[in-house]
Amino acid sequence: MAKRVTIKDVAKTAGLSITTVSQILNGKGERFPAATQEKVMKIRDQLGYVPNFNARNLISHSMKTVGIIVPNLVNPFFAMFLRGIQDAMYEHECVPMILSADRDEKLEHYYLRTLVERGVDAMIIASSAVGNDEINGLLKRNNVPYLLFDQNDPINEGDRIIVDDERGGELATSHLIEAGHQKIAVVLPDRPSQNVRLRLAGYRSALVRHGIVFDDELVFSTQLSKAGGWAIAQKVIDSGATAVFCVNDEMALGLLRGINALGKHVPADLSVVGYDDIDLDDYVVPRLTTIHQPVYDMGTWASQMIMSRLREPEHAPQLKVVDVSLIKRDSVRKI
Repeated sequence: MAKRVTIKDVAKTAGLSITTVSQILNGKGERFPAATQEKVMKIRDQLGYVPNFNARNLISHSMKTVGIIVPNLVNPFFAMFLRGIQDAMYEHECVPMILSADRDEKLEHYYLRTLVERGVDAMIIASSAVGNDEINGLLKRNNVPYLLFDQNDPINEGDRIIVDDERGGELATSHLIEAGHQKIAVVLPDRPSQNVRLRLAGYRSALVRHGIVFDDELVFSTQLSKAGGWAIAQKVIDSGATAVFCVNDEMALGLLRGINALGKHVPADLSVVGYDDIDLDDYVVPRLTTIHQPVYDMGTWASQMIMSRLREPEHAPQLKVVDVSLIKRDSVRKI
């Protein structure tokens, strides 16, 4: 394997001191002639020199790294969340280190420990698998600032972004009730996180408020994916429900396809409401009615909050409560 090109190699080729080359490459070479600066940059490109981030950061202490753990990179919801994080961090010259274990809790715990061992300056944790044990035993013990999002445990300390998921569940269910539906199914992941349980609480609250009795037979659990939605379609149809609230858009999109494959149609035979408002919702037939979460903004807020924590470590805990809204499209029929 070829040896890594170093700043010494650039300086030797240019016939200049390492100090001179370092100042030019770090944008502090104004006092040198333009020809010298151009020469150094040209040699840098010819040799393929890339600064060693860790070495440079040890000297400057300016560039920050933030570890980010998400459960699933394939889900468009988390892809948009990460886009918001990256755009905001770029503006602050902060480097995100993004890891996903595809909902493998053991691997997520390993990644969390690895990021701490590698000396990240802070963590953004958007995974329900990381709870109090990891926070107290690893992050706090090693004095690593953190921000929590989409948690399994109802953790009430530290910097957090929380969504008003109970209201979201109530909005979705009330919309179906107001469209005339009385027998409304709900589709959940088989391992519901705290935010999903709150959406279910909102579903139950809406039923009670409209005088409809909650029925356990209308609660369906499946894999948290499009495939999971597809797999549960037959049971939902057999339940006799006229409408269904899916607590996640990916499951809702899979359910749409599953219903269609079984010879039924949305919304003629079954109305469907999802949750998240991912971009695919506008590109399926029928377009999916859903609960909107401002996920790009949440990524931006997460970055801003963790950067604020790095600037002011002793500042009081930050809490951002995010509202949701109903997006009406074409997947609900009035009866």
